[in-house]
Amino acid sequence: MSDPAAATPSAPTVPGGATVLLLRNRQKDRPLDVRALRRLTLDLLEAMGLQAELGVQFVSPKAMARVNWRFLQHEGSTDVITFDYGSTAERLHGECFICVADAVTQAEAFGTTWSDEVVRYVIHAILHLRGYDDLKPDLRRIMKREENRWVRWATRRARRDPAER
Repeated sequence: MSDPAAATPSAPTVPGGATVLLLRNRQKDRPLDVRALRRLTLDLLEAMGLQAELGVQFVSPKAMARVNWRFLQHEGSTDVITFDYGSTAERLHGECFICVADAVTQAEAFGTTWSDEVVRYVIHAILHLRGYDDLKPDLRRIMKREENRWVRWATRRARRDPAER
């Protein structure tokens, strides 16, 4: 397994309007249904009216800590880090790193499931690529409200009959 912090993050570039979504599971803390996460992310982008060139890396706390230090000079692991490579209002272009072990910890703290937390982090990353910010309290409230709206959407979607998806 290569080190996610060994090179500058990059996402593929393709001409035209096709959505490119690359998901990579680089952690062993919990088994991930990458196909289901891919489908959910594609459905989410469609529901938001977006196209994307997006990479999603699911990583261990150690790998996340390396990314966090290398690019943000913050120590330790964190739940999600997003890199924007030039997103526009219609097309996202970026990459995010999601720490599944941090999702497990947060799920215990918030009384939810770790898989729901992972979905929340994917939504959070997409919102950052759409221009939402969470550094100031007033902007954080706006972003959290939108994040919760899309989490509810994902929950409703998950409850539908699988044959309808």
